[in-house]
Amino acid sequence: MAPTVRSPLAMRPRQCSCEVDAQRLWEIEAAVRTARVAAAMEDGVSLRQMEYFLTVVEESSFTRAAELLHVTQPALSHQIKALERSVGGELLERLPRGVRLTPMGRAYLPHAELAVRSAAQARRAARAAAGAEGGELHIAALHAVAVGVLPDLFARWRREHPGVALVLHEYGTTEALEEQIERGTADLAVGPAPRHWQGPVVPFDEEEIVLVVPFDDGLAGRAFVRLEELADHVWVRCAMEPEVEGLRFLDWACGKAGFRPRTAVWTQHTSSAVRMAAAGVGVATAPLHVVRGAVGCALRRPPRGIDRGGGRVRGPG
Repeated sequence: MAPTVRSPLAMRPRQCSCEVDAQRLWEIEAAVRTARVAAAMEDGVSLRQMEYFLTVVEESSFTRAAELLHVTQPALSHQIKALERSVGGELLERLPRGVRLTPMGRAYLPHAELAVRSAAQARRAARAAAGAEGGELHIAALHAVAVGVLPDLFARWRREHPGVALVLHEYGTTEALEEQIERGTADLAVGPAPRHWQGPVVPFDEEEIVLVVPFDDGLAGRAFVRLEELADHVWVRCAMEPEVEGLRFLDWACGKAGFRPRTAVWTQHTSSAVRMAAAGVGVATAPLHVVRGAVGCALRRPPRGIDRGGGRVRGPG
């Protein structure tokens, strides 16, 4: 196969690619974050009250939370009670030693966390859009993307926005990446086109997926390899393999070719799969930028690539 798979990269909620008006995207994101915070502020709930609530939950103690927040315990208790009145019920169960969440508190917790994060992200997005000194932009990405795609973008960013620091959050799977962006961990995410994300998505690049074989393999001297020719081979596969139409990419592609891939080894990282393939454990697929420079392996491409774009995969024909 070597499919030359064009796997699209997308930035969520916005991106800083040279082809996109990053400032406009930041302005949109700041407005989205502000709207989220405003929605959470309805009925008289303040951001400070939510911050107090989260600190009490994290510390499981009013006393320790008050110390961390530099407020008196009565003042903290007053703010929590005001928050509970606003939401219409008790969020915390007061125990002889500490506190614990009530069912209402457990339901409220993730929304409070998102509102507090969104407020901080709205401030960062606004400062970044204005070129303010001392701002931060938090970016979540798959590890392979962070290694192969982001360095050049980050270098350009630093040249154009030296006053805004970048904070990179790396994840091993697309599932973890989507979960973290849903939770608001980062201001934007870079990875394959998301399946469930409802916010803005901006395609900005594609990565080429190639077949990896050892130099002494019979396929190594070939200009092209058709996927059907690999039906008798075993595969080294990575847990970070993207999904297509609800299937892992290799299962989907091989199924289209009329066979089911036989897996010899599962790895956690793409670089490990490449090394395994180079050692002759099995054939593997990997992004081209990960394979470049790898010792002992050859790359093969098909007569015509499979382009994966906009969340759909289009095969030959």
